[in-house]
Amino acid sequence: WSGCSETLPLPLPALQQLYYDPDMDKKNVAQKWLTQAQASPQAWHFCWALLQPDKVPEIQFFGASTLHAKISRHWSDLPPGQLDSLRSQLIAQVGQFASGPKMVLTRLCVALASLVLHVLPETWPTAVPDLLCAFQTGEGVTEADGQARCLALLELLAVLPEELQSSRIPASRRSQLRSALAVDWSSVCSLFQQLLQRPDAPCPVRERVLRCVSSWLTLGIALKDSEGLLESCFALLKESELFDTAVETIVSIISQPDCQRFADSLLKVVPQVLGLQEQLKKAVQDGDMETSHGICRIAVALGETHCRTLLEQVDRWQGFQALVSMIMSCTGTPGHYPVDETSSSLTLTFWYTLQDDITSLDVERQTLYLQIYRPVYFQLVDVLLQKASFPRDEDYATWSADDKEQFRTYRVDISDTLMYVYELLGPELLRNLYDKLGTLLTDTTHPSSWQDIEALLFGFQSIAETVDVSYSDVIPGLIGLIPLITANNVQLAETIMFTIGSLAEWLADHSLMLASVLPVVLHGLSNPELSVACVSALKRICRECRHDLHLHASDIMAVSQAVLVKDIHKSPQCMWIMQALGFLLSALPSDEILGKLLSLVTPHIQQLEKLANEPPSSANKLPIVHILGLLANLFSTFDLNKQSERLEVMRPVQTPPHNNNPVVVVLQQAFPLIQIILNKWLNEPEVVEAVCAAFEKSLKTLLHDFAPLVTQLCELIGQMFGAYPQASALDLTRQLVHIFGCEKDLFSPITALLELITNITISIFQLGSRDHPDVVESFMQLHIQVLRRKSDLYLSDRLDIKAVFYCGILSFKFPETPTLKATCLLFTELISHCEDIPVVREVLQEDGKLLLQTLLEVRYLCMYIVSSLNHSLICSHLTTEHKEHFCQQILREQVSKRRMKDIVKEFALLSRGLQGTEYAASY
Repeated sequence: WSGCSETLPLPLPALQQLYYDPDMDKKNVAQKWLTQAQASPQAWHFCWALLQPDKVPEIQFFGASTLHAKISRHWSDLPPGQLDSLRSQLIAQVGQFASGPKMVLTRLCVALASLVLHVLPETWPTAVPDLLCAFQTGEGVTEADGQARCLALLELLAVLPEELQSSRIPASRRSQLRSALAVDWSSVCSLFQQLLQRPDAPCPVRERVLRCVSSWLTLGIALKDSEGLLESCFALLKESELFDTAVETIVSIISQPDCQRFADSLLKVVPQVLGLQEQLKKAVQDGDMETSHGICRIAVALGETHCRTLLEQVDRWQGFQALVSMIMSCTGTPGHYPVDETSSSLTLTFWYTLQDDITSLDVERQTLYLQIYRPVYFQLVDVLLQKASFPRDEDYATWSADDKEQFRTYRVDISDTLMYVYELLGPELLRNLYDKLGTLLTDTTHPSSWQDIEALLFGFQSIAETVDVSYSDVIPGLIGLIPLITANNVQLAETIMFTIGSLAEWLADHSLMLASVLPVVLHGLSNPELSVACVSALKRICRECRHDLHLHASDIMAVSQAVLVKDIHKSPQCMWIMQALGFLLSALPSDEILGKLLSLVTPHIQQLEKLANEPPSSANKLPIVHILGLLANLFSTFDLNKQSERLEVMRPVQTPPHNNNPVVVVLQQAFPLIQIILNKWLNEPEVVEAVCAAFEKSLKTLLHDFAPLVTQLCELIGQMFGAYPQASALDLTRQLVHIFGCEKDLFSPITALLELITNITISIFQLGSRDHPDVVESFMQLHIQVLRRKSDLYLSDRLDIKAVFYCGILSFKFPETPTLKATCLLFTELISHCEDIPVVREVLQEDGKLLLQTLLEVRYLCMYIVSSLNHSLICSHLTTEHKEHFCQQILREQVSKRRMKDIVKEFALLSRGLQGTEYAASY
C-alpha cells in the first residue's frame, strides 16, 4: 500500500500500522496514506468491506468515518445512479450495528444524517417519515430486533439536528434544511410521546428519547407544538432513574426564548410546575438535594425566561404569584448552602429579572404589581439574610475549605442581590434592618445569637457599600449601636469592620461620630484574624476622613507603627496600612508632617540599612523588597497637592510651592542607602522593580515637587538599566519624561538618560529581543511619551532615530498583543511628526516601503496560514473555527518549544480524527 493507485487495495495493512505499530514514523506514513485513500473515489467501495462483521471495531469505525467523509465532503464523487443503493446500504448497516459497537453505530448514523441533509427536500422530501417507517417496521433493517432498531432510530434522530449545526452549510441552505426538518416535527414528536407513554418501554429507550428532544429543540420548535410532549416529560419526574434527564429536557423546552410568542401555552405550563410543590416539599424533608435542585431549576427557568410575558397576563396574576411564592420557597430552602442544599443560589437572578420587568411596565400595571410585590421583596430580604447567616460554630468547624469558599461566594451574590433590591424598597429597607438590629441588641429577655446580629450588619454593609446612604436617618443610630456589640467571634468582628469601612464617606460628613467607631477599628488592628477587614476599614477612613483626623492622628500612628513592627499582618495588608498613613499624614498641619513622617519611616530605613550592609542572600532579599514596598505605598498616597487644592477651596489664596516636600527630604536622605542596595542587587529583578516602584509612586504623587531628585534619579536609572535592562526602569523614565520633559533645567539629564536607554535597548534588539517582550513594550511606550510630550528630544544628534524605527519593525512580529499595540502607537506618532522632525521624515522616505511590507505580512500571516490549511487534504474536514483557533495558538506561542510541540500534536490528532482514541493517548 505504498501509494494510491486506480485500483486501490483494501487499506487493512495501513490501518493495522496506524493503530498498532509503535513506530511513530510508520504511523505518520500510514495516516498520510489513509487520508489520501479516504479522499479517493475508490473509498466509496472499500468502506463497505471495512464494515464487515469479521473486522475489529477500530477497522469498522474507520469504514464508517470514511462513509461520513465521502458523503459530507466528496458528495460530487458519488457515481451516477448510486444514490438509492447508497441509501439502502447505509440504512441496512445502521440496522446491522444497532446492537453495537456504539461508536460505529453513531458514526454510521452521522453519515446517514449527512446524506439526508444533502438530498432534503428536493431529492428525498419524505426522508424523515421514510426512516421512521423503515426502523419501526424493520423494512431494510431486518438484522436488528425491535428494541435495537428503536435505539438505532433514536440515535439517528439525535444526530440529525446536530449534524445540521456542525456541518459547513451556507446560511441560506441551513435555514432551508431547518424548516424542512421542522415540518416533520409532528411525526417525530408523535413517536417520542408514544415511547415516553408506553409503560413497557425500557428506561434506556425513554432516556434516549429525552435526549433526542433536546437535540430537536435546536431547530426552533414552537412551544405550542410540544405541549403534549412536555406533559409527558413532567410525568417522568416521578421516576427516579429518569428524573435528571427529564429535568434537562423540560428546562430546554421552556427556556426557548421563542416561547414568549405563545402566552397561552406558557400559561398551561404554570400549573404543571406548581404541581411539583408536593414533590419538592417531600424532597426537602427527606434531604434529597438532587430532586429539590432539579425542581427548583424548572421553576426558575419558567419564571426567569418568561417573567415579562407572564406579568403581562394581568388577569392571570394569581397563577404567576403562586409561581413566585414557589421560587421564594426555593430561595429559602432550609439548611446552609452548599452543605445542606444547593437550590437557593439558582433563584437569585430571578429576583433581578422580576424587579426589572415590574419597573419597566406601564404606570398602571407597575402600580398594581408594586402593591403586590413590595411585601414579597421585604420577605425576600428576610429570607436572604437568613440564608447568609453562618452556621453554628461547631458545624462550621467541620466544613471543608471548599465549602467555606463556596459559602463566601454565595454571600457575595446575596450581597449584590440586596444592593439591587434596595433600588426597589428604598430607605424603608434600612429602617427595617435598623429596627431589627436595635431589638436584637437591646432585648435582654431573649438573648440573640451572634449569627443573627452578623446577618443584619451584613445587610447594612451590602447596601452601604455601593449606595449613597447619606440621607438616611438611621445611620447615626447604627453608628451608636456598633460599640454595643460584643464581637467575640471572628466572623461577626469582620462584618463590623466591613460595615464601618462602608460608612467611611458618611463619616467624612459627620466627623463627630468618628470617636464612636475609630477605637473599634484600632482595637481590632492587633488581631491577625481580622487583618483584611480591619486594615481595609482603616484605609477607607483615612482616605475619606483624613481632614478630620487631626485629633486621632497620634492614636492611629501609634497603633499602626506597633502592628507593623510586630509583623502582625501579611505583606499586602502592611502595604494598605502604609497607604492609610500616607492619607493621614498628608492632611496634617504642615509643621507636624515631617516629624511624624520621619518617626514612621526611620525604623524601616534603619532596618533597610542593616540589610544593605549584609551580603546578598535569598534570606534578606524578601525583607528588602518588603521595606521598599512599604515606602512605595506610603508615598503613593502622601499627596500634599490635594491638601493644597482643599485649602484653595476653603481659602482662595495662592499656596506656596512645596520646596521642602517631606517625601523629598526622606528620599534625599535614603538615596545613598538605595544606591548601596542597588550596587549589590543590580542583577536581581525583584529588588530593581521595588526600587523603581518606590520612585515611580513618589513621582506620580509629588509631580513637580520631585524636581530636586531628577538628576540623581536619571543617573541611577542609567546605572540600573545598563547593568540589567528591565521594563520597570523604562516605565520610570517614561514618568520622568511625562512630568519634567518640558522643564528646561532638567532637559540635559533626561536627554542623556533617553540616549543611554535607547542605545542599550537597540543592542538588545541586535542580540535578540524575543525573550524580552516586556522591555520591548515599555521601550515603545517610552518613545511614544517622548513624541507626545517633548518631541524636541528627537532633534538630538546622539539619538539614533533610524535604529528606533528598525526596532519597531522587528517589534511588529512579536505575538504579545500589548507589545504589538504599543508598536502601532509608536509608528502612528512617528508618522504624525514627519513634518517637524527631519530625521523622522528621512527614515520614512527611505524605509516607508519596509514599514508597509511588514504591516501587510503581519496582517495577512494568519490569513495565509488558514488558506494553507484550507487547501490541505489532511485538514479538509475540520471546521473554520478549528483552523482559526490553531492559528491563534501558534502565533501567540513563540516562547515555549514544548508548548508549540503540544499545540501541533493536538491539531495533528484532530485533523486525523484521532483525538480521544487509544492511539492519541500513546502518541
